[in-house]
Amino acid sequence: MSVAPGWYVDPADPETRRYWDGEGWIGAPIPVDVTPPEGPPPPEPEPAPEPTSPASASAPPAADLPSGGTPPATWPQGPPTGQPGGGTPPGWPPVGQGPAGAPPAWPAGDTPQGPPPGWPYPTWPGRPPAPRPHGMPLASFGARLGARLIDFGIVFVLNALVNGWFVWRYLQELSAPLDEFWRRVQDQDRTTDPLPAAGDQAGALVVTILLIATSLWLAYEVPSMAASGQTFGKRLLRVRAVPVEADAPLGFGRALRRWNTLGLPTLLWYCCGLGLLLQLIDALSPLFDHPLRQALHDKRAQTVVVRLPRTPDDPANPPGETR
Repeated sequence: MSVAPGWYVDPADPETRRYWDGEGWIGAPIPVDVTPPEGPPPPEPEPAPEPTSPASASAPPAADLPSGGTPPATWPQGPPTGQPGGGTPPGWPPVGQGPAGAPPAWPAGDTPQGPPPGWPYPTWPGRPPAPRPHGMPLASFGARLGARLIDFGIVFVLNALVNGWFVWRYLQELSAPLDEFWRRVQDQDRTTDPLPAAGDQAGALVVTILLIATSLWLAYEVPSMAASGQTFGKRLLRVRAVPVEADAPLGFGRALRRWNTLGLPTLLWYCCGLGLLLQLIDALSPLFDHPLRQALHDKRAQTVVVRLPRTPDDPANPPGETR
């Protein structure tokens, strides 16, 4: 998946925006706080031809070069011998350089390795820079996982308060088979007789517990995500979900679609843990999505999770992370 053409914050200079045409940066940069124009920037005027320098004018004529004007592959490292008075002929380049106007040769052992310092883009061709949706960096998987664990802890506390009585009743319905199983373990009883059946209300209690748990999760997450793109956990870890196409609130419909993919499988925990498996796959999916690191629920709702910049007065604020 390639980055769509548009105006983005320049990774080399966060104070400016430049236009990405899908393959590279084009046009002149503009200040980051200026509203960019619609579409790409106008083409830049061609630079005026540089005046001929005296050094290039005094270069050896093409007629004196081998192969009909092509300079030799290895230019002599110094002036030719045999000149009157041992002087250097006019226009002869200094030691370590080619003919006048050619780039200097690197001294032995000082050949540069890799890109120049501060180069903001990957060194391999054909790959665009890391995407920054709406000028913000993507949230890391660790930050997303940490925010989700905080939210799970809050939902667990809510379930302990609301669902506690139903869980206690469910354990009472399972007391007969659990007690018999524990007796066989202690007595090393190897009988193959089936365990006693659970109480008649065990199945209904499981369904009730899962319905309440799913409803509590929905009530906790969907309204806050619709309004601000953040739950309490995301707010603590400074990450936010935004639509792919604009930096705007998700709205209730998009927030509900996003939650459905991850939250509704809770009802399938009763089916041999199938729902838990689906949720695990969804939670790990950002590790395998490039370049936007979208989870399955992000893809369904067309959202992306970004890392929010710190405030300018924050002493831990790294350079270029405010806006």
